[in-house]
Amino acid sequence: MANIVWHTKFQILLDLTMDDLDHPELPDLWETIYKTDRYYGQRAVPVHQRDLQCGGVCREAGVEAWMHLRLRANGRREAVHERREDEVRHTVPMSDEHKAYQERILRAAEEGGFHSDSEVRTRVGRSWIQTDTLVEGADGRRIGWEVQLSSVGSDGLRGVRARAAKAEKNGITPAWHTDRSDYAQRHDAHWTRSNNLPAYVIAKTGDLRVISGFRKLDFWRCDIHAVHPCPHGVRRCGKAHATPTPKDVLFDDLVRRTAAGSIVPIQFRTAAKLHRFWVTDADQERYNDLLSDTTQLPPARKDNAAPTRASHNRPTCRPALSVYPPTQSTPQADQDPAPLSLLPTQPAAPAIEAESDRAYRSTASSKADRFQQPGLEDGSRLLDSLIELQQVADNEHRKLQQLHGNEERERQRLLWFEAACEVQAAVTQFARSKRLNRYEVEKELRRIVRGTEETSDT
Repeated sequence: MANIVWHTKFQILLDLTMDDLDHPELPDLWETIYKTDRYYGQRAVPVHQRDLQCGGVCREAGVEAWMHLRLRANGRREAVHERREDEVRHTVPMSDEHKAYQERILRAAEEGGFHSDSEVRTRVGRSWIQTDTLVEGADGRRIGWEVQLSSVGSDGLRGVRARAAKAEKNGITPAWHTDRSDYAQRHDAHWTRSNNLPAYVIAKTGDLRVISGFRKLDFWRCDIHAVHPCPHGVRRCGKAHATPTPKDVLFDDLVRRTAAGSIVPIQFRTAAKLHRFWVTDADQERYNDLLSDTTQLPPARKDNAAPTRASHNRPTCRPALSVYPPTQSTPQADQDPAPLSLLPTQPAAPAIEAESDRAYRSTASSKADRFQQPGLEDGSRLLDSLIELQQVADNEHRKLQQLHGNEERERQRLLWFEAACEVQAAVTQFARSKRLNRYEVEKELRRIVRGTEETSDT
């Protein structure tokens, strides 16, 4: 039996110890609900369809325990659980392991210089929030630790998200800790997990390791050198991404650092679901900066050229390819074959003035003469155009590196992307017109331009 009932349809808590059920604005509320429940009982309606749940211990534990009402001859109002195991939950004492965790949280918080208390009830409107252990951290931070061990089945934790959201709304950061792997795999709250240990091991002063729930964010550029696959499902998008990797942390350190603010909760969204775990405050700041950059590449230009038999995918084998048939014009062509980059990686060379660009254009053009194909009159003109476009794109990127204001960097980044797209379109057209491997053409173009830049700098 319980004195607090949750009405699922009205979304209110009913206190049976009060005449007006703690709702003076709703007259005759008890008569309405009691008569409705009796009507359902006469019609043999199952208890789990009568809109009444336990709003006390069961609800705080995240369990949906259905109830029906009963009126004693002496006028006493009672709410009776449908299942006996739900009724037993109100009388079963707290486990030794649960008490040991509470004591350890209190001790760790005290060692860190933070105030904490157990079984704290915080009044919220007409209801309340009961927290296993509440730690008062720095800068008004309040960490509400909820220890959920092996006493309830995983299917019984249906109210965890609602309870965590209620705590967050009232300024309490929920931190759920468990020793069960199926609880730790849930994403309705920020779960952490340790091994299943006896109470005397948990209570003693020693290293209690958290093996799940704390992660490190790896930040990387999605290019041909990346180890992780692209989260967008494409080959390589060229953007920056973050990938969480598991990392162990000591439980005492976790309690103190969450109170100090050096470990914070984060919501990490993937294409499939929303993950909740703990990271360092530095990783959270970098992740927020990554999400704040809304700049996107312009849409790819459609190429109306006739399709060829060549595949756009990179070959699985890598034979030694040359861009053009060997010529007898210069001996250097035989010494330096033209291997050719499917994906652009913008250079990190230092910025130079526009006057130096005109100085090495002639050098780049002469260096590219050995790649002309005999019998094509427009070969030199096309190569000169490609070199100029690549130089323009590189210059736009150098200008971007010299800027610091967000608005200026945003405008310059768009100019750089537009110039890079023009280079990509021109390389594609040139490779198709000469029936060459596009990957090799782009690689050789950048080698010519950037190799010339290095030569001119020295």
